[in-house]
Amino acid sequence: MYLLAVVGVLAVTVTSESVTSLRFPPGFQFGVATSAYQIEGGWNASDKGESIWDRMIHSRPESIYDRSNADVACDSYHLWEEDLRLVQDMGVDFYRFSISWPRLLPHGFSNKVSEDGRRYYSAIIDGLLERGISPMVTLYHWDLPQRLQELGGWTNPLIVDWFADYARVAFSLFADRVHTWITINEPGTICDVSYRGFLAPGVKDHEVGALLCTKHVLLAHATAYRVYQKEFKPKYHGEVSIANQESWFEPKTDMDLEITLLAREYLFGRYSHPIFSATGGWPPALQRYMADKSKREGFSRSRLPAFTQDEIRLVKGSFDYYGLNHYTSRVVRAAVPGEPLQYMMQGIEEVEAALETRPHWGAAAASWLKVNPQGLRRLLQLIKQQYGDVKILITENGYSDTGAQLQDRDRVQYYRDYLEQVLLAMNEDAVRVVGYTAWSLLDNFEWVAGYTSRFGLYAVDFSSPLRPRAARASARFYAGVARAGARSVAPAHNTTRAIQ
Repeated sequence: MYLLAVVGVLAVTVTSESVTSLRFPPGFQFGVATSAYQIEGGWNASDKGESIWDRMIHSRPESIYDRSNADVACDSYHLWEEDLRLVQDMGVDFYRFSISWPRLLPHGFSNKVSEDGRRYYSAIIDGLLERGISPMVTLYHWDLPQRLQELGGWTNPLIVDWFADYARVAFSLFADRVHTWITINEPGTICDVSYRGFLAPGVKDHEVGALLCTKHVLLAHATAYRVYQKEFKPKYHGEVSIANQESWFEPKTDMDLEITLLAREYLFGRYSHPIFSATGGWPPALQRYMADKSKREGFSRSRLPAFTQDEIRLVKGSFDYYGLNHYTSRVVRAAVPGEPLQYMMQGIEEVEAALETRPHWGAAAASWLKVNPQGLRRLLQLIKQQYGDVKILITENGYSDTGAQLQDRDRVQYYRDYLEQVLLAMNEDAVRVVGYTAWSLLDNFEWVAGYTSRFGLYAVDFSSPLRPRAARASARFYAGVARAGARSVAPAHNTTRAIQ
């Protein structure tokens, strides 16, 4: 059993050189992240509604590798004050957490707001501010109310309005104290992985369902963004964006450049180009490809649903910063006809590309996470090249292991190497990165991997009903980096404005 420990108590080996070499400029912000479903537990506490993950796991326990569930998880629904103490001890600037849609709106609709749900999230926000930490709130981190799923979920165009109503409730309750918002986390995962049956709701319809989901997620994000801009920004001056998961893709050979560009557009540009490009709409090359492919397949129209001109204008420019989740890299080549293409990055088979890794890249416990720090710098360069001098906030970056050791040297090395690449992108490539978020504060329920893959700076003993937390070496290392940066920032914490 782990002993309860906080950073600074655990004796770990972290050299001062490894920290001071990562000196970030004044104003750069450091944070840690979690998500509601992965840490809260309390799945049926008070009047909380059922989510798509509750339904899938309870009805199909075999869908989780270790047949575990998130009914209790880290029990952060009850231990949230302990978690805030850990965040405070790390000396970071902000804490990214998500609101559970069915905890705040038990029926999914805005006609009933849970008083206990409101009180819970309000207490977290107030607790952070009292500790000098800025709250960064994600509205949707994959836990859709089951009732809305039964009405079609993300394939129903009405979800655009349902999500905007939910966002308005959250803004009304918390925008006076929260100044950095993420509407939707990883739309590519929500659509491309979920609609291949791998994640909740477990629906298999990648031909049409995944692409309908893509359009509606983008419209929902943009509509919520416009709600904030019109009704809340004039008073509270906060910032809103979306968090896209993007891996670095590089061609295997010079002959694979074209397929690599198409693969990037399908998996990542589909969710970035409509928002961040100067023209808006789908990436042109992808739009042409999908129209031609759909015609060959016998469809009467493209499976990639068209945007109207009004929808293009709605989505284009719906951001205040570029939210980037990044973990890993891949090498791309053209697939051999008949080659099986099964990847964690589901959807790559749509463009007939195959993904590989370099032999020298490291590996994490999660099979999909291959370590290539230079890929993050190259991705940051590419974002600037494609979308201009946009402000970039790294909203997730982290490393998984089995959780067997508190002396997690591989995770420390991962953070050191990836943070170094962020600095190089800033100092040598003039990329405007304004903040970095470590995933994750705690070991948590890692979706279909259950508890077999651990990302936490703090270990959690899931065998104990008390769920004690223990600091890993990476917690001390990251705290040192954050504090080194904070010494050059005045004030160290900004709780009155969004990340600049």
